[in-house]
Amino acid sequence: MILSLDEIIAVTLTLFAIIDIVGAVPVLLSMKSKIGEIESGKATLASGGLMIAFLVFGKQFLDALGVDLASFAVAGSIVIFVLGLEMVLGIELFRPDPEVRSGSVIPIAFPIIAGSGTLTTVMSLRANFGVYNILIGILINLVAVYLVLRSLKFIEQKLGKNGLFAIRKFFGVILLAIAVKIFKSNIGL
Repeated sequence: MILSLDEIIAVTLTLFAIIDIVGAVPVLLSMKSKIGEIESGKATLASGGLMIAFLVFGKQFLDALGVDLASFAVAGSIVIFVLGLEMVLGIELFRPDPEVRSGSVIPIAFPIIAGSGTLTTVMSLRANFGVYNILIGILINLVAVYLVLRSLKFIEQKLGKNGLFAIRKFFGVILLAIAVKIFKSNIGL
């Protein structure tokens, strides 16, 4: 076990950019309005569990299912694309199951926080960084995720309805662009 501050910083910043929890605030607020209260702790733990599981077992899991990384990324991009469409067009394609009391795990933990891009990145980081350094980077990002999720009500109050509407439309387009980029880079044309 060799801990490296440089590796931890590199992993932390890479994951922070991929997770983009700050940029996901409009999506999270949109989901919150549909599914009710988001359980910050539950969503953070589920996201962390997915990231750590993919760090350790991701390649074997996808291989066992006969799914390659590119296919996994394309599937995640489609889910992200649908969420972006909802935000831009103001339509509702995702309907929460009335039997489920919270959407903290799906779609919040997966695919918004620990989506295919994040999980693929976590697995890819193993080629260049030590597992413990990646694990510390994941934990640092989970603290940021938890703090943002806990602050959603405060953020919502500060932005107001008009601010939220404008940000939701803008970030919906950004989400669509991210989905197209993930799709395009993994479609294998």
